Amino acid sequence: MSLKEFAGQLPDFAKDIRLNVGSLLNEALLNDQRKYGLLLTCAHGSGYKPLVEAAEAECTPKLSPEAATAARAAAAVMAMNNVYYRFTHLAGNQEYRNMPAKLRMNVIGAPGIDKIDFELFSLAVSAMNGCGMCIDAHEAVLKKSGVSAEVIQTAVRIAAVMQAVATTHSVVA
Repeated sequence: MSLKEFAGQLPDFAKDIRLNVGSLLNEALLNDQRKYGLLLTCAHGSGYKPLVEAAEAECTPKLSPEAATAARAAAAVMAMNNVYYRFTHLAGNQEYRNMPAKLRMNVIGAPGIDKIDFELFSLAVSAMNGCGMCIDAHEAVLKKSGVSAEVIQTAVRIAAVMQAVATTHSVVA
């Protein structure tokens, strides 16, 4: 099932979400690796299996095996990092910020695709998970590398819509 068909199952009260999925699929600002990589990353980041299955069917044929693996890896490592770094940021005890994380996250340094694309995938999932510290870190790398605010905003729009699809579909399924 395609993502458009999956979104088409949303109830009428979520018509805006359905329309936004169509807009994302027609997004021209991003190249295919970024667009379909972000859709796949955010589906995995949502944790909603039916959305993951639809995104896999839609996106995997349009991505290299390395890009599809990197999209999944970004969602996985951000699921861990966003919890840890959100804790260190929100905890009243500042001591935690200075302690080594002791978490393996080698994929960030060697994602198998362009580092900037992986950073964009990571930023999107960090936005979904509400980790301000991670959002700031990924956005800084992207801006330093010359990525425009419009590209960053588009990545976060994809995250917002995919999260809304997962949340709405899971409530009515």
